[in-house]
Amino acid sequence: MKPTNDQRENKPARPSTLSVELAPFSIHSTRPEAMHKIRTFNNISEKGLSKFSPDCFELGSDVESPDAILLRSHQLTVNDANPELLAVGRAGAGVNNIPVADYTEKGVVVFNTPGANANAVKELVMAGLLLSRRGIMPGIEYVNSLSGHTDKAELNKLVEASKKQFKGNELKGRTLGVLGLGAIGSMVAEMALDLGMDVVGYDPALSVDAAWRLSANVRKMDSMQALFAQSDIVSLHVPALDSTRGMINAEALASFRKGAVLLNFAREEIVNNEDVAAALEKGQLSQYISDFPTPSLLGKPGVMATPHLGASTEEAEENCAMMVADQIIDFLHHGNIRNSVNFPPIQMERTDGFRIALANRNVPRILGSVLSILASRNLNVIDMINKSREEIAYNLIDVETQPGDDLIQEIADIDGVINVRVIGE
Repeated sequence: MKPTNDQRENKPARPSTLSVELAPFSIHSTRPEAMHKIRTFNNISEKGLSKFSPDCFELGSDVESPDAILLRSHQLTVNDANPELLAVGRAGAGVNNIPVADYTEKGVVVFNTPGANANAVKELVMAGLLLSRRGIMPGIEYVNSLSGHTDKAELNKLVEASKKQFKGNELKGRTLGVLGLGAIGSMVAEMALDLGMDVVGYDPALSVDAAWRLSANVRKMDSMQALFAQSDIVSLHVPALDSTRGMINAEALASFRKGAVLLNFAREEIVNNEDVAAALEKGQLSQYISDFPTPSLLGKPGVMATPHLGASTEEAEENCAMMVADQIIDFLHHGNIRNSVNFPPIQMERTDGFRIALANRNVPRILGSVLSILASRNLNVIDMINKSREEIAYNLIDVETQPGDDLIQEIADIDGVINVRVIGE
């Protein structure tokens, strides 16, 4: 046996932001000839759907009792998690339309596609930056109001006489504050540097990978308040979590430079709309440019909103669909997990033989009990890996010979096991 797990036993339970009561175990058996059933919601790009071979997958919007669900914006409920469901794949970054905690209880892995639509959002942020500094929208509206003029010389005279009222400022030399330096935030920061802007950034949860992506020319701030105080324009790039909902409120806005611009192409929930309206009225903010129209702000001076266009490009939809398809296929065929919001990342190359994929509560002695059962049946372990995330642990165990149903049932009967399945050769 060649263990490659971080530990030889699951970590002891510890305080967690994810509090779940785990459901009773379930058993899934996957054989080489088995067809996996995939149910789709919304219009998933054909480039993603084409990855599911008809020899291995039954795919469609009317599939019953699916092994996996693919969706974009469709709102799932707890009742959508049928007993056979193993995974949900969201073709996008946000998972607000999925009851993640409830699905975690049932051992359902929830995938998303961080970074797949990053370039699309970055380009829309660039449009927001330009709209904030130049009189583009009022200029277009003015020119359209001149449609009744047929004399070109007269039209040119009017345009030349009026253009001064739409004069703006260049972005070069201005300071952009980027709150959140993940896949999108780091790309926005790089884009702003290319435009000649000074860029400051803050992200209390900056990952090692994100830090490597980030340009050394981005000045890191010690706090949100420091970032706001330094910025002419602030661009938000944080997820909607309990810790970030309403974070841009009256207290935060008080730290902004007088007349600053706020861009929100991240999530509507992270901004308190009433406090933004008050900041605009007082002149604390000069503009609020957002991808999330809301009734309380529509039509207010200084507000521009686009109809949730951030990821609405053909390229972004294709990238998200292909990425989530690859993740679901890898999980169903090999048990590997990439880009899950509720399970630990785990990858192990396939060996000869059979693979046991096991999800369980992150408490001591479960993995030891599983290995003891395998040893008692003289089942040789070829390779294995064990990872945990908060209250969930996940294991991949490769064995030489096919485990019998009675052995899998014995593993499933261990207290704390959520689900267990066998993946064939």
